[in-house]
Amino acid sequence: MDRIDEIDAKILELLQERGRMKRNAVSEVVGLSVPATSERMRKLEAAGVIQGYTAIVDAKRLQYDITAFIRVNVDGSEHYPAVVEAVTPMDEVLEAHSITGDGSHILKVRTRNTTTLERLLARLQALPGVGGTSSSIVLSTFKETRTVAAEPMELFTYATTEQPGT
Repeated sequence: MDRIDEIDAKILELLQERGRMKRNAVSEVVGLSVPATSERMRKLEAAGVIQGYTAIVDAKRLQYDITAFIRVNVDGSEHYPAVVEAVTPMDEVLEAHSITGDGSHILKVRTRNTTTLERLLARLQALPGVGGTSSSIVLSTFKETRTVAAEPMELFTYATTEQPGT
């Protein structure tokens, strides 16, 4: 699959809004039969456009009260792979990005309280190659989404050395 058309874009829009939407309901909206809609969804999944289906939970209800962004300063690019390998399996780390500007990486984290945040910072600062961290604690969140606009287009093609999600 090299391209998505208007119907594929509409399917993506619907599924991003309501991931549990039944295929017959999607079919009605896009004007295709259930088998045709299912085949399009299968192709979008196989092409890696749809990477999965997840539930969105209320972190605060699960007693994760602290959201923070942690800028990590890694001393030299030779340490980048090891630091990334160490932080990505950490349950508290929701996102990990290589960045420009202050720091070499930024992490979005959720912890239960400031004590658990402090413990996480100590673990991060103890990693080989980490020269320091700086943190910003979120006071209020007004928008948080993973939804992206979908429109008819040629799909991005990863280079053979790139992996989706990197």
